[in-house]
Amino acid sequence: MLFNNSQEDNDEVMSEINMTPLVDVMLVLLIIFIIAMPLLNHAITIDLPKEDNQVSKLTPETIILSVNKNGKVYWNKQLISAASLQQQLKTAADHKPQPQIHLRGDRHVDYEYVVKVMTAVRHAGIQKLGFITEPLANYKN
Repeated sequence: MLFNNSQEDNDEVMSEINMTPLVDVMLVLLIIFIIAMPLLNHAITIDLPKEDNQVSKLTPETIILSVNKNGKVYWNKQLISAASLQQQLKTAADHKPQPQIHLRGDRHVDYEYVVKVMTAVRHAGIQKLGFITEPLANYKN
């Protein structure tokens, strides 16, 4: 019986964690990093040029093309002929960034005139074409 009692005493589980080895390892790593950090910064000293790195955001021009009820086309409130319209659109398409075209068509204009202007814009190579309408609250019969 005496033998069994001594065996039970040795089987006790140790409930405490020994932190000493962990602290020793952490201190050694800290010392290594403190010594190694100055050695990592062995770059060549260069006087770099100064430049403004801000990205300049260019906003594209907005051109308003209006088609009145008689089918006449206006370039930003200036009456323009069909030949001049095509030439102006080609010139505008060459700009960087390309302008945005806002197309305003009278509600009584034949659809054919609006389609001709849309086709001229696409043939010129302009990528952004939008339509401007009146809000429904302002709509009068």
